[in-house]
Amino acid sequence: MTKNRFLLVVFLFHSVGLLAQWNPEQIEIIRDKWGVPHIYAPTDAQVSYGLAWAHAEDDFKTIQFTLLAAKKLLGQYMGREGAPIDYVVGLLRCEEIVANHIDDVSPAFMKVAQGYLAGINAYALAHPKEILLKKFFPLTIEDMFQAYVLQLAIIDGADGMIPKLFKGDIDKAALKGIGSNAMAFNRQKTKSDQVFLAINSHQPLEGPAAWYEAHLVSDEGWNMMGGLFPGGPIIFHGTNEYLGWAHTVNSPDKLDVFELEMSPDDENKYRIDDDWYELEHRVEKLKIKLFSKVNITVKKDAYYSKYGPVVKNEKGVFAFNMAIFHEIRAVEQWYNMNKATNLTEFKAALEMTGIPGFNIVYADREDNIFYVGNGKIPMRDASFDWKGTLPGNTHKTLTTTYHPFSDLPQLTNPTSGYLFNTNNAAFNATASRDNLQIDNFDPTMGFEAHENNRSTRFMELMRQYDKISWEDFLKIKYDVTLPDSLMFNINVNNVFKMEPLLAGRAADVVRILQSWNRSSELNDMGMVHFNEFYRHLMNKSGTIDVGNVQPNQMIESLLYTHDYLIEHFGKVEVTVGEYQFLVRGKKALPIMGLGDVLAAMYSGPYKEGRVKGIAGESYIMLVKYPSEGLPIIETVNNYGASNHSDSPHYDDQMELFVNQQRKSMTLDINLVRKEAVRIYHPQ
Repeated sequence: MTKNRFLLVVFLFHSVGLLAQWNPEQIEIIRDKWGVPHIYAPTDAQVSYGLAWAHAEDDFKTIQFTLLAAKKLLGQYMGREGAPIDYVVGLLRCEEIVANHIDDVSPAFMKVAQGYLAGINAYALAHPKEILLKKFFPLTIEDMFQAYVLQLAIIDGADGMIPKLFKGDIDKAALKGIGSNAMAFNRQKTKSDQVFLAINSHQPLEGPAAWYEAHLVSDEGWNMMGGLFPGGPIIFHGTNEYLGWAHTVNSPDKLDVFELEMSPDDENKYRIDDDWYELEHRVEKLKIKLFSKVNITVKKDAYYSKYGPVVKNEKGVFAFNMAIFHEIRAVEQWYNMNKATNLTEFKAALEMTGIPGFNIVYADREDNIFYVGNGKIPMRDASFDWKGTLPGNTHKTLTTTYHPFSDLPQLTNPTSGYLFNTNNAAFNATASRDNLQIDNFDPTMGFEAHENNRSTRFMELMRQYDKISWEDFLKIKYDVTLPDSLMFNINVNNVFKMEPLLAGRAADVVRILQSWNRSSELNDMGMVHFNEFYRHLMNKSGTIDVGNVQPNQMIESLLYTHDYLIEHFGKVEVTVGEYQFLVRGKKALPIMGLGDVLAAMYSGPYKEGRVKGIAGESYIMLVKYPSEGLPIIETVNNYGASNHSDSPHYDDQMELFVNQQRKSMTLDINLVRKEAVRIYHPQ
């Protein structure tokens, strides 16, 4: 028997029992004219099976990439680039986390997770040529949950903290995402008898953290549309018939770092109070692809303590702890949120506190709006400074309990009639008269009082309105203008007060910046100059005082900007439409936006001095909830439903996206069937 045939037999042996439980004939994948999958089946578990199959049809490679990481196989697939991630999975002990908590998952959700697992394994079995690594399949339910643990650990800052610790940098600061927006307006604030909700996460435009759009419908009461990430068996944020919500990344203190007190006689013994403990040690064997058929094994030590994973550096021995090390029910909580039919049920789902972070902005057809700075945050001893590195030699810093949902900052139906979050403070979620006060919350939870350019600009815009129309709502959501006073990591406000002639040959750059209206529409020039000027400053941020940039340092970056534009464009007067593009394959469309405007676009190098969008505005869902009937839904994705370049849905939403337009969608499954382009079964 050949090796390939042997592997197929093994695959079949492991899969047939599970697949026999599912009847694909009962599962419908309904594709609309945009290629978006609407999945119908009698049960939730069957719907999840259909979702796995449909998503795999559109982007099996990225789904596999997510799951390869969980199984410590990225080194064998990617080579040296993937090995660090394999090591992190071992260091975090994702496998043990899942083994210790798999029994916490409810039987109801386990069926849904098993449905997704069966769908992915079935697709792999039917499409063996698409499998990235021969020994990858069949997947187990533990593999899936390990992927969820890893993804959430990364989102909560593990990917930033671990390299810092290995470099000897124990500062906990600067572990923040690039941003997202969420807005909800109830009927007292809108000019129509409708509730408005904006779901507007800012994510990478491609890869494992890029949004996929789907609609999930069962006879068990699941009717949900929205966005999910590769490998996800449910909708992460979106709307059902009754309610919807948007997520933004938040930044309470979700990660603690401890300095261990080591024995002078034994480099692997540490003290807690009067007792000494041995660091748990294992050798992670990282298999790394060098050539197409050549793997090497690299051995790397991994340590663990009662405080969590351990990193040794020149400054000492440090451990870190996160809620995700003790909880694997985040996806189950999202599933319960999917199934909620009113605010009471939605809050009941949140009481699980399985999701370790994320702001939530909620709206429903009953005219309720709600905000919570969500998180699974430890109960901490207030006598310690939890913002810094903690002593790892006392049980007083060994946190074992967590704040209940009721302790989290939250607002329901403020008198202002609106709620928002742009990754800003939980204490600026609405009009000032209704806002929560930071002093009323446990300071050890680490909620900050910070604002950003988007929150400042949102509040500027809201001062114009007593009530808003749908057109006003769209203007706010798609605004591409920065506030008058900028709030970037580097303080560059003085460049707008500089005498232009001080910049020498870059005087015209200064004049353009100083006449700039802070907008980043296609005909604006100031955005181009600011983007290159600021990018150059960021590249040397390690050598300058970011809070007090000196004139000579700004002039250096202004001169760079001038020379860059002359070199690549032959002129200084370059507009956004000439400079920034949304690119997919051979299609390149001019796109407005700048980092940290409401309709944000973060760009990277493209060609010939141009830049292309790499993150920011991505999947957008805008919803109107009438008092009766289904919600009115408009959505757009940055590219399309498929990641295959030969698909008509590879780039068919790009024109809508760059023109700030959307497609109409519906939760009415009968109407979806009536207008479907294709209906088929996952087989």
